[in-house]
Amino acid sequence: MIFHVTIEHAEDGYCVIECPSLPGCVSQGKTEEEALSNIREAIVAWLWAEDQKSLAETNASGKTPILVSV
Repeated sequence: MIFHVTIEHAEDGYCVIECPSLPGCVSQGKTEEEALSNIREAIVAWLWAEDQKSLAETNASGKTPILVSV
């Protein structure tokens, strides 16, 4: 999967990076390289958390979830 991110340089020297398509998915790093590595982890965690919320709702509805890998 491909996501667009934005990078801002904070006054303290850190790079703050955000994935606008995933609300609240933000990270930072001392360098742009570190920030990009951190946002990759944040994106994976964000997607996993959303899937877990969806899975709980699916289970509560009595439907059987099917795992799909992308």
